[in-house]
Amino acid sequence: MRNFSMLKWLGLSLFAILLDQGTKLAIDSSMKLYQSIPVLPFFKLTYVHNTGAAFSFLSEAGGWQRWFFAGLALAISCGIAVWLARLKQHETLLAVALSLVLGGAIGNLIDRLAYGYVIDFLDVYYQTWHWPAFNIADSAITLGVILMLLESFGLVKSKDTAE
Repeated sequence: MRNFSMLKWLGLSLFAILLDQGTKLAIDSSMKLYQSIPVLPFFKLTYVHNTGAAFSFLSEAGGWQRWFFAGLALAISCGIAVWLARLKQHETLLAVALSLVLGGAIGNLIDRLAYGYVIDFLDVYYQTWHWPAFNIADSAITLGVILMLLESFGLVKSKDTAE
């Protein structure tokens, strides 16, 4: 029988989803599309809709990408949930990483299903160069992937490495 104790990390996924959806609702209800609010010399809140994937990939594809990316996010989320359930007790860092990726994937999936696009609003820039706008879900996915890479390359180790 499997040990499902690592599923406790789904709480972190839920936190990421709630934070992501809450911030998106706040932006949608308080800003106009394409409105920017300067926050720091290198950061603005800029409300945009992204019909594509990361960095607006396939955003002009004609609409089919909505269902493609939604299906992909759903399949990946199911795979991550199974992976999370199969982790060993000492694989805490990997559990945190997977939970963040899962929460981010579901946060953006909710947008795709509800609106047909993802709400992005975090705008980091230097002079006239702008990183593509992103959101909390994207940040959770990015942090999760970074943690997975650190763990896989052995740059961060668990205190208990027993199997």
